[in-house]
Amino acid sequence: MFGAIPMMMYKVNKQDTVSPQSLSGLMAIYTTNDSYFIAVFNRWYVAEDKWRLKLFALTGNYTSQFFVDDVDEPDFYDYGTKTSIISIGVQHKIIKGFYGGVSYTYAHYNTVYQNNIAPSSVTYTNGLALDLLRDTRNAVYYPTQGDEFKLSWTTYPEWFGNAVVANRISLELNQYIPTRDNNDVIAVRLFGKFGLGNIPFEQQTTLGGTDIRGYSDGKYRGDGLMDIQGEYRYNFGKKVGLVGFAGLATIYGSDTESFNWKLYPGAGGGFRYNPFKKTKFNVGVDGAVGKGDYGIYFRIGEAF
Repeated sequence: MFGAIPMMMYKVNKQDTVSPQSLSGLMAIYTTNDSYFIAVFNRWYVAEDKWRLKLFALTGNYTSQFFVDDVDEPDFYDYGTKTSIISIGVQHKIIKGFYGGVSYTYAHYNTVYQNNIAPSSVTYTNGLALDLLRDTRNAVYYPTQGDEFKLSWTTYPEWFGNAVVANRISLELNQYIPTRDNNDVIAVRLFGKFGLGNIPFEQQTTLGGTDIRGYSDGKYRGDGLMDIQGEYRYNFGKKVGLVGFAGLATIYGSDTESFNWKLYPGAGGGFRYNPFKKTKFNVGVDGAVGKGDYGIYFRIGEAF
């Protein structure tokens, strides 16, 4: 992977001492399997953290592989997806620690499969999401205590221009526990993503990345995923640190029936560095092993 990711942190209103710093950035990435992406990402905290806004846009080509077992010789097959995505969202504080909001995501996918193992497809989706958030973390970029509970329902209705009707529910709970005289953090995560209806290939969940690290082959994918994981964040300097993590996941709705509801472990470690002067916000790299697989991940921020 080769690329550049310039970022900046700033206060939208310099007199606002309550809101966390906002974050804006640009990402340009090219990989040796001919994937490439250009993306912009923004997260704004305004009006003494009463409003939280986000804007994300991406375009590029994603080249990967998926596993097919209903052929004479089960094997991996390559596919390429030309992708364009734009997502906007807003959340408003309801009472202390609780937020509610809405978001909209448009996505266009043009997918071509190796050896015509599946028909090429062009997919447009318009997703509307309702979000609920409980946030008692003491920081949004590197929390050392508190918890974060998110519940989101995304719908792709026919009346909104979707050829296939589907719904997706995601649920996550992140808990942060300080340790070693508040120098280190134990982070625990429960996560579930549940696809309901006809989930397009491009929107299926693939095991790997945040939930769970250690899978990069793209072999295990389905309509939904559940996992639990823990991470120890060891800080031995003002700017540098190490992490160690382990977790367990399962999937359902896979085209390969034997993959459904099996347990998939992952474990590994990583290095962290904070390039900012006033805010704790790490970048780094993780290495992890899974069930017959492994992965190496460049991180912007923590995994969760």
